[in-house]
Amino acid sequence: MRAVRFSGAGEPLTVEDVERPRPGPREVLIDVAAAGVCGTELHFLDGLLTPARTPITLGHEVAGTVAELGEDVRGVAVGDRVAVHYLHACHRCRWCLAGDDHLCDEPLGFLAFATDGGFAEQLAVPASSVVPVPEGVDLPTAATLCCSGTTALHAAEVAGVRAGTEAVVYGTGGVGLALVQVLREAGARVTAVARSAQRLALARELGAAVTVDASEQDVAAAVREATGGRGADVVFELVGTKGTGAAALAALGKRGTLVYVGYSFDRVEIDPLALVVPEQRIVTSVGNRRAELVEVLDLAARGRLVSTVTTHPLEDAPRVLEDLRAGRVLGRAVLVP
Repeated sequence: MRAVRFSGAGEPLTVEDVERPRPGPREVLIDVAAAGVCGTELHFLDGLLTPARTPITLGHEVAGTVAELGEDVRGVAVGDRVAVHYLHACHRCRWCLAGDDHLCDEPLGFLAFATDGGFAEQLAVPASSVVPVPEGVDLPTAATLCCSGTTALHAAEVAGVRAGTEAVVYGTGGVGLALVQVLREAGARVTAVARSAQRLALARELGAAVTVDASEQDVAAAVREATGGRGADVVFELVGTKGTGAAALAALGKRGTLVYVGYSFDRVEIDPLALVVPEQRIVTSVGNRRAELVEVLDLAARGRLVSTVTTHPLEDAPRVLEDLRAGRVLGRAVLVP
């Protein structure tokens, strides 16, 4: 079968013929319908992230149809439309037992990080990692929600967002646009920050009350103006550079929370005194729980979380990633076999 293979930082991606996977005990084989293209792939190409082995098939946002069952599989049937939770939790460690399976100590697999991902025609995964895709949600959309929607939902939970929260979404890629909608659903008032007029226009359509063009405006000043001078209750930092981190901190109000979701090679300098006096805090949010994938698929089925999705063949993976790097992808792109 065809698969998009990654051999190492700085090396070109290749589409190769590889052996078809076979489902082992308690696993299912999936005919991949779509796999989302995420900024994580750029981090692999740049060397910021390193998978456990190479070569490896990329793609951690996957949806498709169950093609075959391994031994001892219950609750899943051939023909089921499913999305895949990309970290296949053990369900036995202390984190899993506490409900935080995204922090699993001994995962059974981790798409594109430790095990082959979904930029391929087929994929074998533990049956426990798949989630039914509700009627009304197409599989390309479901694939993108496996990361963008779930990451957004988890970050909002980490921040403790509630009705009336003044929230800033700094970066309006796939996660940012999903976060605008998740925050809207929670009753927050959202300010979206980006350097793209198109992305800001889409953020307004999806529920942002205020938009700030970081290429033309002082972000912190604009946020303070939009909040009557008091600053934001929460800023979600989805870019992760030194400059965006500094602007995000400057936009916080008293007892404000800065939530780091994005990251880069940059290091951010922090003045503890500037945080202590207004009782601000910095937290981080990584990935998502399997239960959050169930929740975002339900939101999508009810029309409360929408995605702008473009589809591309596997062979176009290098071009699509360059488009993503250049900011030419509006919403989400997926690869289809």
